[in-house]
Amino acid sequence: MSKEPHFTRRGERSPVVVRDLRRVDPVILRASRRQDAGGPVGPRPDGVGEARPDSGRADRTEAAQGREGIAELTADLQRVKAEYDNYRKRVRRDRLAIREIAVVNVLTGLLPVLDVVEEARRRGDVNGAAAVISDVLEERLAALGLRTVGAAGELFDPHTHEAITYLASGAASETVCTEVLRHGYQVGGHLIRPAQVAVTGPTPAA
Repeated sequence: MSKEPHFTRRGERSPVVVRDLRRVDPVILRASRRQDAGGPVGPRPDGVGEARPDSGRADRTEAAQGREGIAELTADLQRVKAEYDNYRKRVRRDRLAIREIAVVNVLTGLLPVLDVVEEARRRGDVNGAAAVISDVLEERLAALGLRTVGAAGELFDPHTHEAITYLASGAASETVCTEVLRHGYQVGGHLIRPAQVAVTGPTPAA
């Protein structure tokens, strides 16, 4: 927009003429003319300012799909985690079982040595350096999980005891181990050898 002063030949100042040099969008100009003429004003060709009634529905659909995707990923992650936890437990259980079997195999080969030590102690032949060696041996074997089976006075259990002699007694109401002839051994839940015992029990019915 510019204002250009104009002077006449007599030096008089003529009225100011204002020219608007800005360019007018022809589309807007036509819409303005139609509006001035009382006609309908159509949407702009580029769609600016045009309302889309389905835009809100599309947003809600996308949000619902996003939530479903997150739920599926969460379920997959939980399933994978559960499978991995089960795998770790199974591996740990298998390792313990393999270790226990290996210990059982080693200790089974040492049972004759323990029998010799036990018999020597009964005769009173374990003393001095031999006593120290036998104590260390039993301590190390106990650290590997070896436990003795069988003791005088405990109830007879056919799963862990082997009855060598049986003494019937009318005063006995239960079968009891009265003497351990040879100790048994076990590692964890594995019975390596049952204990050989002498038992006393009720008189069998005629």
